[in-house]
Amino acid sequence: MKKQNRLTTYILIGLALGIIAGYVANTALANPAAFAETMSLVTTLFLRLIKMIIAPLVFSTLVVGIARMGDASEVGRIGLKTLGWFFIASLLSLTLGLIMVNLFRPGDALMGHLPTTATATGIVTSGLTLKEFITHLVPTSIIDGMGKNEILQIVIFSLFFGSAAAAVGEKATPMVDALDGVAHVMLKVTGYVMKFAPLAVFAAVTGTIAKSGLAVLSTYGVFMAEFYFSIGLLWALLIGIGFLFLGARIFKLVAEVREPVLLAFSTASSEAAYPKTLEGLERFGVRNRIASFVLPIGYSFNLDGSMMYCTFATVFIAQAYGIEMSLGQQMTMMMVLMLTSKGMAGVPRASLVVIAATLSQFNIPEAGLVLLLGIDHFLDMARSATNVIGNSIATAVVAKWEGELVAPIERELADAPLP
Repeated sequence: MKKQNRLTTYILIGLALGIIAGYVANTALANPAAFAETMSLVTTLFLRLIKMIIAPLVFSTLVVGIARMGDASEVGRIGLKTLGWFFIASLLSLTLGLIMVNLFRPGDALMGHLPTTATATGIVTSGLTLKEFITHLVPTSIIDGMGKNEILQIVIFSLFFGSAAAAVGEKATPMVDALDGVAHVMLKVTGYVMKFAPLAVFAAVTGTIAKSGLAVLSTYGVFMAEFYFSIGLLWALLIGIGFLFLGARIFKLVAEVREPVLLAFSTASSEAAYPKTLEGLERFGVRNRIASFVLPIGYSFNLDGSMMYCTFATVFIAQAYGIEMSLGQQMTMMMVLMLTSKGMAGVPRASLVVIAATLSQFNIPEAGLVLLLGIDHFLDMARSATNVIGNSIATAVVAKWEGELVAPIERELADAPLP
């Protein structure tokens, strides 16, 4: 069995055992919440190991990719194509979320579960204004940006740094080669860290079920089913559009990234899947210089699952409070979310911060978020997995447009050492 398939199998086993162990802990232990807190330490450790990799991996791969493109006009051309795809994908995701929440109207069924408007959610809503977003784009110090794992800031600095390295030319070649070595070392480190993934998945699911019980799945079962159905439609839409550009190879791409998709689903973190997604895209045939350029930008500008959830959840809360939003208000809200969702971190609960800020702008009680906090982990699992598949398709399509998508056998020949 291939190592990829073996790890995928172990993650699935961890997921299943986690549900069983969580149920036993919830029903048998006197204080399951304390047990859940203990289990969360394992998940926290794993996510910290992943975050330890992200900054050097994004910086090294992106700088090397840009520097080896050489031509600044080429960087600009690829960047425009990438952002164009992201804009269209974002619009489709937000629109589909609006359509489905208005079709299903899940908020109507939860009128009896409303918290008071004074209920505290514990979610900080500051820092999402246009001014804050613009000033947040550029780091005051790249060391600070890397220390905080601010992917958007790392991307901005890497764009300037890589472009400057390309302009310098041969004098920068030793540095670019060294960074290429750093990228390969970090991918090897990723392999070591990923050996802990099944254990982390087991701990995450066990802790969640132990704390909330299986009842959290049944209480909001209808809402979750409607959201997962909507996510399924988004997948079908993204894969269908990808088929128009990639043909039948789109299904090979989905197969190549199934492991990072499953990891993102299990840990409810798009960020946790970044290194493996990069590897899967390169196995698929996307040249490294394209994958290392498009994918990091996608983590800031193309979180399809999270954006769909933003419109779905915001209107759901409005429905639960009996607040009818006009078509004009919903369209305005969609445009606001188009902006505020950019730069949203690929980590758990980031979507809730964006939703909380949006609710206040449309006079919808922020306390309505309490309706979702109990099941947000399970919803985050679906949207995190969707973020990975959306960014994978975007990267492959941009590579196809640039003529940088090769067959696996061609990629092996290109990577083989010269005799």
